[in-house]
Order: sequence, then C-alpha cells, then structure tokens
Amino acid sequence: MAAFAGGSAIGAVVKVEDVVLRADGGFKPQTLPKRQFVPIDFHGQVDISSRSGGRPPRLEQALIDFDRDGRLSVAGLPTCAPQTIEAASSEEARRICRGAIVGTGHLGTYVAFLDQPPVEERLPLTIFNGPRNAAGQPTAVLHARITAPATQTFAISVPIEQRRGGFRYRVRIDVPPIAGGFGAITHLDAEIGRRYRAGGEQRSYASARCSDHILQTHGRFTFEGGTVVDGLVEKYCRST
Repeated sequence: MAAFAGGSAIGAVVKVEDVVLRADGGFKPQTLPKRQFVPIDFHGQVDISSRSGGRPPRLEQALIDFDRDGRLSVAGLPTCAPQTIEAASSEEARRICRGAIVGTGHLGTYVAFLDQPPVEERLPLTIFNGPRNAAGQPTAVLHARITAPATQTFAISVPIEQRRGGFRYRVRIDVPPIAGGFGAITHLDAEIGRRYRAGGEQRSYASARCSDHILQTHGRFTFEGGTVVDGLVEKYCRST
C-alpha cells in the first residue's frame, strides 16, 4: 500500500508499482462560517497512468471520505434510478432525469485489445441523486457511455454512508469491467453542487462550514493485483 498527502495547488501525486495517481480537489466559496453550514460547490479530479506506458492497471474500487465539516441534503430532491438510464446516451440520461442532476464532469478510458491499437476516450460524466438503497442510505448514480471500440453504458449506484469521527460521509464506487477487462479508467473529474427548493425552503445538495480551517478528502483506491493507494487531500478554508 502506498500513501499520499496533498495540500498544494497541484494536489497529490503518488507512484507505486505500475500505478501513477494524481488527485486534487477543492470547493467554493473558500470563505465559510465557522459554525453555520452554507451552500458550496465541490470539485475533484483523479488521473491514473502507467509507469511502464500503455494501459494503466484497472481501478476496481474507490472509497472516498468527506470532511465532517461537509453536509449533504437530498430532502425533496428528485431521484433517478440506475435502471431508468442504463441504456441511455449521456444526452438522453440528462434529459430523462434532468431534475436529479447534482454534478457533471468527464470520464477518461483506455482500451487496448491484443490485436488492435489502443483507443482513448474522454466522455461526459453525469452524477444523479439516486433513490435510497435497502439500508436506507442516500445514493448517487454515476452515468457515462463508452462509444469506442464498442458501446458500453455505465449507470453505477454509489452508496453514501454517514459515519462518525473526522469524516462525515463515505462513498464506495465499485468499478465494473471496461471492454471485458481490456480497458481501464485514466481520468475522472466532477463538479458537484445543486441548489433547489423543497418544502418551501431553499436547499443545497452540498454545504460546508470551516471549523478548523481545513477541509479534508480521504481516498483509498484499489487496483487489479491488490495495489492500494491511500491518502488525503487537504484544502484550506477561511472562517468568518
């Protein structure tokens, strides 16, 4: 297992075995109340490459923990079930579940079959507010469609677990095989934030405060073969 920590403008970089992982994130506004939660927009980015060149090791799971000074609100927000958009293009999914969109971004993939040149794509990524799961946890639905070398649509349900301690929430992303195992994720970026009105009140999907001048995001990334990259990205905030 390799660890990383980053608090600079360029985030964190770690190299372990054949994996090179770069992670960064942030939020706005950066000036927040010390005790009261206010709406924010959050962004995050991960880049994965191979030290040896070619297809990077396949990412199998990502666990992301969010600082205790962050808060999620889904009360009254429309939901989008994965099966509703599992056969839809990005444009169709955004139209079908427009009211449930909480974030957008991009997904990068690298597919290399043994007898064909590699294919790299940068695809639209959409994050929807999903229905609660059997455990009663809120979920997000990540949607993207690969178009080359063959069409493959992903509509992944991501549970959002509330926790005790320094991190309030954990999301678990189980990554399905890409192109029958011949593909890998090389990039993911997302801008998350949604203002909406429900129950006669103005609400925000993501809110935060600044009680100790730092908002942390912890990630644990598990790759094929058992390689694990684990660490923190810290971003400073100013309190009022």
